[in-house]
Amino acid sequence: MPDVDLVGAAKRYGNGPTAVEALAPVDLSIEHDEVIAVVGPSGCGKTTLLRMLAGLTVPSEGEVRIGGRSVWSGERPDRTVLADLAVVFQEANLLPWMTVEANVALPLRIRKVRRAERVERARALCRLTGIGGFERRRPSDLSIGMRQRAAIARGLIESPRVLLLDEPFAALDALTRETLNLELQRVWTDRPCTMVLVTHSISEAVFLADRVVSLTARPGRVAGITEVPFPRPRQLALQHTAAFQELVRQVRGLLDEAA
Repeated sequence: MPDVDLVGAAKRYGNGPTAVEALAPVDLSIEHDEVIAVVGPSGCGKTTLLRMLAGLTVPSEGEVRIGGRSVWSGERPDRTVLADLAVVFQEANLLPWMTVEANVALPLRIRKVRRAERVERARALCRLTGIGGFERRRPSDLSIGMRQRAAIARGLIESPRVLLLDEPFAALDALTRETLNLELQRVWTDRPCTMVLVTHSISEAVFLADRVVSLTARPGRVAGITEVPFPRPRQLALQHTAAFQELVRQVRGLLDEAA
């Protein structure tokens, strides 16, 4: 059974002649521990698709399933299904008055997990994501890249079945972004989960994903799905190879044809 299923999932905003079709019906199945990247032009519905998966935007039609169970019951998300997933946004959204450790452990605190276990798991994830030693700092003491590491750690704290990432590295400089691409791959290797990454960067999509889903301009439709055959772990030098550049060209070609 796929971990994620979209069956004719679509989104329209408004009604009648002024309605805006943001996302045309999408059919997509994502297997257990598979990494999927979604690319497309601005406004094509990438984030809308992710928000439908996250239980934040109700689909106008179709069905969204996690682990075979529907995310939506009418216009209400099923909280028991959402317990299987976590979301990391472009902004880290850390609480400024709390320490890094407390921010990472917050989902466990909400669930009333005992403090000793919260601290142990948060510290382990801080080490895993490369921010060990900063657990007692406040978010204002961290760089943007380190805050995103903390956000990823918080997303993983409950060992989610599905991790959704909405352009988590968009605000970073190129070198930091490359570093975090490597770190995200390393973290996934240590703690595999099904991952859906929305990104504007075709190179980032090809580097991180098992498959790249290309969407057309609004209303977003699946223009094509590109298989990425490179074994992991992947090094940055891969991006300079002819095979990698050819896949980037293929994805760009799909986007250009669908523009």
